[in-house]
Amino acid sequence: MAEKLLLRAIKGGKNTHIITLSGKRIIKIPSTIEKLPDLKTLYLQNNLISKVCPEISALTQLTILNLGNNLLEEVPEEMKYLTSLKKLHLFGNRICRFASGACDGLQNLILLNLNDNHLTWLPQDIGSLKSLTHLSVNCNELASIPIELCFLKDLCELQLNYNQLTCIPEEIKFLKKLQKFLLVRNYIEVLPEFHNLKLTEFYCEGNPLFLKQPTVALQQEDVWSLQEITSRYVMNQLAGKHPFLTRAIEQYPEVRNLISQAKKCPICGEFFLSIWLECVRFVPPPKVNGTFV
Repeated sequence: MAEKLLLRAIKGGKNTHIITLSGKRIIKIPSTIEKLPDLKTLYLQNNLISKVCPEISALTQLTILNLGNNLLEEVPEEMKYLTSLKKLHLFGNRICRFASGACDGLQNLILLNLNDNHLTWLPQDIGSLKSLTHLSVNCNELASIPIELCFLKDLCELQLNYNQLTCIPEEIKFLKKLQKFLLVRNYIEVLPEFHNLKLTEFYCEGNPLFLKQPTVALQQEDVWSLQEITSRYVMNQLAGKHPFLTRAIEQYPEVRNLISQAKKCPICGEFFLSIWLECVRFVPPPKVNGTFV
C-alpha cells in the first residue's frame, strides 16, 4: 500500500509536496522516498517503524516530518541531512538516546516534540539547534537538562512535565525569550532565580517545593505576612517594567492602592510595605580612650 502511494506521488514529480502515510502499519519507510527530493511535508505517524531508511537523507527540502507513535529507539542520525526541517515530531516512540551527530544539520528546526519516550538525558548537541523556539520532552525519564539548552536564545516554550528532574540549571535565566515553562510532576525542591524572564505561563505543581522543615522565628517581625511577600514581589517586578504585571495590575484598584504605600530601602533599592531588616548593618561603636561607649 505504501509503495503504491509513493509511486503515485513520484508520478506527480515536482508537484508532490505532501505525503501522508499515517496509520498504514508500515514497518519501514520505502526506499523510493529518495525520488521525491522536493517533498515538503511527510506524515508517518501511527505506524510500526523501528528504523529510518538512509534514503530519507535525500529529502533536503523537507520542512515537516512526523514520526510520532512508532517504534524508534533513538533520534536517527539521518536527521542531520534534513537541513530544511522546521518541525520534527518524535512523540510516542521508545527513544532512549540521540544518535551521534543527529542534531548537526538541524539549524532551521523550530519545533521538536519528544513527548512520551524513554530519554534519561539530552545531549549537549541540543545547544546547536539555534533556531529552536518550541521544545517538548514531557513524560520521559530526564534526571537533568544540559546547560547548553539554556543558551537557545530563541526558545519561547519549554515543556518538561512528568520527568525525574531534581533541579534546574541557574543558567535558565539566559532564556530571555522564554514565555511558557512547564515543570509539572518532577522532584524539584528549589527553583533557581529566573524573575528576569518574561514568562506568561509557568506550571510547577506536583513538585516537592517548600516541603522543607520550617524554621522557627524568634520574633514575630521575622515572619512576613503573605501580603508583604506578595506585595514585595509585585512592586519589584513593576519597578522592572514587567509587561504582564503592568497590564494586569490595572484591573485591581485595591492592589494599586496598597502598593502605592510602598517604601524603598536606601541601601539595596528594593521595595517593601512594613519592615525591612535584610539590609541592616551592625557597626562597632566608636572608641573613646580605649573603651567602647
